[in-house]
Amino acid sequence: MGFESHDEPHDVPVADAAGSANTSDDSALALKILVAGGFGVGKTTLVGAVSEIRPLRTEELLSEAGAALDDARDVVRKPTTTVAMDFGRITIRAGLSLYLFGTPGQDRFWFLWDDLAQGALGAVVLADTRRLEDCFPAVDYFESRAIPFLVAVNCFAEARAYGAGEVARALDLDRGTPVVLCDARDRDSGKEVLIRLVEHAGRVHAARLLDSVG
Repeated sequence: MGFESHDEPHDVPVADAAGSANTSDDSALALKILVAGGFGVGKTTLVGAVSEIRPLRTEELLSEAGAALDDARDVVRKPTTTVAMDFGRITIRAGLSLYLFGTPGQDRFWFLWDDLAQGALGAVVLADTRRLEDCFPAVDYFESRAIPFLVAVNCFAEARAYGAGEVARALDLDRGTPVVLCDARDRDSGKEVLIRLVEHAGRVHAARLLDSVG
């Protein structure tokens, strides 16, 4: 799977409270999206699969000291971990681009989330049904801050298949929070997740705007 371009991610626009950012083209809109979830769930994979630029990654080799802190159950052949963020960009259609920020999954790096979440339109919470409980911190984080999100179940070959409704009930999601099934390695699958998130976040923000003026 090739990238559409190999630009370096310089000069990332600063997003406003609704998650949009100004670009050099007044007709263009850039939205900030977070990709969150537990350790080893596929956040770096998703950002890399959909990004049309060479993704920025802040990965370090897993150490013996970290092994005592990171829950690597059901995570195989993972020699590295994200310690700050992943960054990528994808153009959804003419005039609309998404800036993707992948969050670190381990507890000890959660202090970075507040900075990454500033100005985000919404978030994707990646889930692995073998370790569904790892989603709860991300779900709680976005619910408590009223940041629109959806849950994207990364369908690992070794994992038992569950329907979207079953996952929603297991996570006790608020009514209306979307759950979608995806393959984080596949660009088209990842792009569909992002489109669903933008649509959902748009509806949420529009409803809030109407409430505020009503």
